[in-house]
Amino acid sequence: MDLLTSTVDASILYVERYPFSIVFLVLTLWLFGRFIRGQPNSIDNVVSEAEKAGYPPIEPLHSFDWETTEPLQFRPFKAKYHLTMALSNLDISTLIPIDKTYRSRLAYRQSLLSKYPSVVIGVTPTAETEGSLAHSAVRELYEFVLGVYLPTRYPGVFDLVDSPGSSSSSSSSNLGPASSTSDAKEESGLAETTATTETKPKYLLNRITNRNLPTRCPISAREALTTLGTVVDEDFLILLPTSRVGPPRGDEEEEAEEDEYTLQAYTTFYPAGFDTREKLGRTLPAIHDPVPRYKGKLEKSMDRFFARLEVGRFVQRVNWSVTTGTELFAAFGGIHGDTTNDGGEEKGGRDDGVMGLDELNVDDTFLRCERQTLHRLPKTKALVFTFHTYTYPIRTVKEEGLGEELAQAIDGLKGGSVPEMWWYKRGAVWGVAVKAYLRG
Repeated sequence: MDLLTSTVDASILYVERYPFSIVFLVLTLWLFGRFIRGQPNSIDNVVSEAEKAGYPPIEPLHSFDWETTEPLQFRPFKAKYHLTMALSNLDISTLIPIDKTYRSRLAYRQSLLSKYPSVVIGVTPTAETEGSLAHSAVRELYEFVLGVYLPTRYPGVFDLVDSPGSSSSSSSSNLGPASSTSDAKEESGLAETTATTETKPKYLLNRITNRNLPTRCPISAREALTTLGTVVDEDFLILLPTSRVGPPRGDEEEEAEEDEYTLQAYTTFYPAGFDTREKLGRTLPAIHDPVPRYKGKLEKSMDRFFARLEVGRFVQRVNWSVTTGTELFAAFGGIHGDTTNDGGEEKGGRDDGVMGLDELNVDDTFLRCERQTLHRLPKTKALVFTFHTYTYPIRTVKEEGLGEELAQAIDGLKGGSVPEMWWYKRGAVWGVAVKAYLRG
């Protein structure tokens, strides 16, 4: 107690003798704090931008090493298959994962863009119309991903810089030619300032691919989606209520209860057995029309959930299938089978293409899982689906000791609430051979 009293007395005496020194020290610390917060590349500044835009805080990964980060592992199969939404809450910080496959996946995406540009990128005429709500939603997603999420979550991998010729840009890793963005800078009108007249960072530097990208969305929605689809390994689908896409139809409250969401724009580089061009502009029920019993089991609950999902909440679900001889890009079939027989009665047999064990190429057989996330954009209130597709060699699943579990899950496609899933997932084709391998 005597020591504490002596310390307090000495502190008071110091302040009385040197008041100007104390004031100077406090002022210096305050000014230094203001200086740090005002720096364009400050993560704190970016985080505040995310919060001001209506997003939850994003946790930075300061020591992130993408080259040693393994892909997420999912084993979502169960003994019986039941068609449910199966949603769980998601932390915004994990919205866009990056792992050691990032660079090779981006190269694959670039090749798909060259071969199938109209398949992997889709925009309705409304979404291409500047000033429309759909066009604004594309812009909002673009600016969130490039201007907020990536530099916040992965500092050092994605950095905000003032211009392509800045010192930050010139010191980047020597992994390839940087994109020329000087023309885009002028065309996009990137000279934007905040209310406090501080100049915003205007370019995102990707230090893995050495690309400089404007953080403000280009005028063309297709161009914006092309950038999004080749800078992250995610597929994006943007949906809006029908009543907010076209002209008003009447009472807004009544429409909110019965409104249907329509697909207005997308990037799908890894479509799972369907051509997304055929889904563009269609409602959710129409999009899910091939899914067995969707209308009776999921349509109403999904419509209600979509209408009520609030800004700031992120959810996810994971599905699974087994693929044989199919790439990540599967726009023209190979993953889903015929489900026109709604009774679910068996129609199999070797004549229908049942694969024998001797015909199974184990090295070309995979467990395919889609991590699907959903959230609402704060400004336009559009809904955004993101899909990250993972493939795991069937050999790996067996080596993990999960062969019997997956074999039971394959049988469970016929024994669950929607037995037609056996046909929809093409279990009638590969099921016998894959089960034999897993149990062998």
